[in-house]
Amino acid sequence: MKRVLAACLICLLVSPLGAQNSPQTVVDNLPKGGPNLPPLSGVTGDRSPVVNYGLGLLNDLKPSLVSVSPFETKNGVRIHDLIRAGNLYLSLQDALALALENNLDLELQRFGVRIAATDTLRAKGGGLLRGVLFTANEAPAGIGGPGEPLVNSAATGATPQTSIPTNFNDSQLIAEAQDNLATIGTIPLANGPAIPQFDPSLTAQFQAQHATTPETNTVVTGTPALAANNVTGNFGYTQGFSPGTQVTAAFDNTRSTSNSVRNLIDPYYSSSLGVTVTQPLLRGFGIELNRRFIRIGQNTEKLADDVFRYQVSITVAGVIRLYTDLVSLNEDLRVKQQTLTSAQRLAEDNSNKVDQGTLAPVELTRAQAQVASARQDLVNSQGFVLQQELILKNVLTRDLSSDPLVHDARIVPTDPINVAPVPTQTPLELEQIALQFRPDYLAAVKQLTNTQIQLEGSRNAVKPELDVVANALNSGLAGAASALYSGAPPVPGSVLGYGGNYGSSLAQILRRDYPTYSIGLNLTLPLRNRQAEADLARDQLQLRQNQVRNKQLENQVRVQVEDALISIQRTKAAYEAATETRKLQEQSLEIEQERFNVGLSTNFLVIQYQSYVAQARSAEVAALGAYSKARTQLDSVMGIILRANNIALDEAYKGEVPRPSVINPAAIK
Repeated sequence: MKRVLAACLICLLVSPLGAQNSPQTVVDNLPKGGPNLPPLSGVTGDRSPVVNYGLGLLNDLKPSLVSVSPFETKNGVRIHDLIRAGNLYLSLQDALALALENNLDLELQRFGVRIAATDTLRAKGGGLLRGVLFTANEAPAGIGGPGEPLVNSAATGATPQTSIPTNFNDSQLIAEAQDNLATIGTIPLANGPAIPQFDPSLTAQFQAQHATTPETNTVVTGTPALAANNVTGNFGYTQGFSPGTQVTAAFDNTRSTSNSVRNLIDPYYSSSLGVTVTQPLLRGFGIELNRRFIRIGQNTEKLADDVFRYQVSITVAGVIRLYTDLVSLNEDLRVKQQTLTSAQRLAEDNSNKVDQGTLAPVELTRAQAQVASARQDLVNSQGFVLQQELILKNVLTRDLSSDPLVHDARIVPTDPINVAPVPTQTPLELEQIALQFRPDYLAAVKQLTNTQIQLEGSRNAVKPELDVVANALNSGLAGAASALYSGAPPVPGSVLGYGGNYGSSLAQILRRDYPTYSIGLNLTLPLRNRQAEADLARDQLQLRQNQVRNKQLENQVRVQVEDALISIQRTKAAYEAATETRKLQEQSLEIEQERFNVGLSTNFLVIQYQSYVAQARSAEVAALGAYSKARTQLDSVMGIILRANNIALDEAYKGEVPRPSVINPAAIK
């Protein structure tokens, strides 16, 4: 029933500027199935970070080749192009372009996209993931945010009253709230079985040694003290593969000389070349299993893109809100100036009548009190405008304090408040669109996918450890005839390598003269595998928690869409009522002024109606701003605010907006 009622309310919504006659809205042109965007990690620009990894064997010897482009602290040139004679003439599109180019929250998230790409690269080498942050910063509330009055209430009632600000350092106006898009909780899941090291590695060892060893008998070496000189040169190669296979190759070489009289050859060369292959059959077996961190890393890159899109969306929504509030504050400032002018005109008329003796002096005092009250309201409004300009400039710049031209410039908004037409789809259809386009919800879905992938490792860790180990080794031994050998020399050809050299040893390896082969099974069977079982149970429980959080977020998205629709209806009705009230109060003031001019009314009643008109005008300004912000909120909670404002995500990531800024000449005049 509520959905049907909300659908009826949508059909009644109209824009105060006549935009509701547009046949289509941005919702009508959305792609089916949600956004299909290319990954941001490959996009580069002047503002987006550039990472040079310097991969390769030679580059590993030069760590300086791995570099990240520096952070740009200067403002872009666009903001200076918009300044004329100390005024910053700012349209809403220019404000959004400045935010995309200069906002530091976006700059922070650009590095987050690159950090996610490094996790994928790390996983492809066989490493564990270091993780990324899923936080985003909201734009400041500004004047008109929650808990803050948008306009300065004018003097109302029979006795003029005015507001005097007493809080001169309200941090809530400039503080940025932080949104955390993480749904997986703060406690990570178990890592599961070890991942093979996919990046191959070479090892080398060189050693020279002299050793003198006392002998307990002379039978083995023929000498009471064995003196030996050994030179060793060993090389190794290790690499892991997706099925869990671990391959290790070793090439060992030794040259040895000694004073033993029992050795046939001296010096001799001993070499061997062997390969060992270890293949898990249960725990640690499987291509998908051992590539799980790569899959999580690739999914996290997409997740980081969603976080960046969320940051862009809330920044754009914040800039639109701050800009709308600034326009409203400027309109309210004009209302306060009109109120002061009217009060001064009445005081001047009363002064003339007092001088003529046709009005009591007390009426002049009342009119002067009204002037003072209106002047105080004007001062308050001027302060609110200055505060809002400062907050908005801080959002649109990288460094406000070091750029005096921008810091001292007064913002002149060149766009009025416009309210876009409301989509004609039913609330249920709008909710489905929100679930397809909301970046925070899409990020939650990807986090759930990551949890399910990582749970594969926890399940596999419960299995016993059974590995097949195969080894193949070829050896070689050769050397010159020993001059110290005390026995008879061997028959030529009866001893392989006799009288040879290092090349003879290598030839024996290639001919496989001395082969060694082995194959076997290694079994590790935990009798009580409580650690792995506890990890699996806990990870499954955390998966259920993740599913609950996703359902909560889905419900929240649906509620936010319907709440935005209700807010549009409420603020629209409030704006229409405020407009009608302002018209009636102005008519009442005109009538009362005419009655006062002919002596049928009192000065007190004229002052009272002036206060009513001032209040009605301020209320109309605030109502229009609230109506506009409610419409913007609908685009925001549906996840389509970027499309609604013609913002491309790659432009936001590059920090480069190609469209030029053009100042409206009428605004300067």
